[in-house]
Amino acid sequence: MNCTRDVLLKDLVTLLPSDQTVVEILETVEPGDRVFAACKRLKEGGYLIALDDFTANDPRIPLTDYADILKIDFRTTKPEERAGLMRRFASSKRRMLAEKLETPQEFRQARDTGFTLFQGFFFRHPEVLMAREVPANKLHHLRLLEMVCRAELDMRELERMIKQETSIVYRLLRYLNSPLFGFSLEIKSVRHAMAILGEREVRRWIRMVVTLSAAEQKSSELVMTALGRARFCELLSPRLQSGSDLFLMGLLSVMDAILEVFMDVLLEQVPVDKETKTALLGQASPIRPIYQLMLAQESGEWDEAVRLAGQLRLTDEEVDEKWWQATQWAQNVTAGV
Repeated sequence: MNCTRDVLLKDLVTLLPSDQTVVEILETVEPGDRVFAACKRLKEGGYLIALDDFTANDPRIPLTDYADILKIDFRTTKPEERAGLMRRFASSKRRMLAEKLETPQEFRQARDTGFTLFQGFFFRHPEVLMAREVPANKLHHLRLLEMVCRAELDMRELERMIKQETSIVYRLLRYLNSPLFGFSLEIKSVRHAMAILGEREVRRWIRMVVTLSAAEQKSSELVMTALGRARFCELLSPRLQSGSDLFLMGLLSVMDAILEVFMDVLLEQVPVDKETKTALLGQASPIRPIYQLMLAQESGEWDEAVRLAGQLRLTDEEVDEKWWQATQWAQNVTAGV
């Protein structure tokens, strides 16, 4: 929560739960007795405090005694400045956050410098390589994805394909035996798992597990984005009465980055309905507003999200609730991955 001096002094942020809120003090806030007192009250209340756009000669240096996080802007600082800030201010009680990261190189540089928190468009817009075909090491994942997207599912062939990929077998059995499902009997084989789930859930979970396996060498934020989008669209589908598989649409919206291939190339090899395909390619489609709502909600474009929600006859509360549920679900699914 960004805090101006006025918001800070009026304790307005205490309307939010302390265990879910980080108080971000803006660079315009000048230290003083009243600001110190407000920070002390927040710390006593269990809130975390972050100093935004922190620099080497920052006038808020006296506030670092209260700060849990210092945010360093990668666009306005030089490598030597960032290294100096790390040496001076990083500690076991104070974490350093690199913000405005836009490339994989910047992310790696920040990580190697010692930053432990990261923020920026790199995580919002994953790198897509200029490839016209799926890399060889991703082909098996694509074939599985293609198989579970067919109108008619060949369960025996699917079982054979799953068994060829050890990581997929491991993840599938691990998830099905987790508290998320609560099955009374341990599921020990792929065939048993497929029998328990049934065709509809087999399609859904194989898609998810394929996504996780294909993204093993990718940023964890990329996986969270894929699963969160998929679940959000799925949760909205009963209200929208769409005949399209909205879980698949959300998942595929990130799969081009995971498989390192252009979206049009991916959709040539994965059978999806026309509405989903045109929405993913940025063209007019009855479900395109759902896709746009997903992106607006994710990027915090609230005015656009409100407009699209109204167009879809959804309330702001419904959209926010479904987004929160989707985020929690994605976190639970990826826990320990």
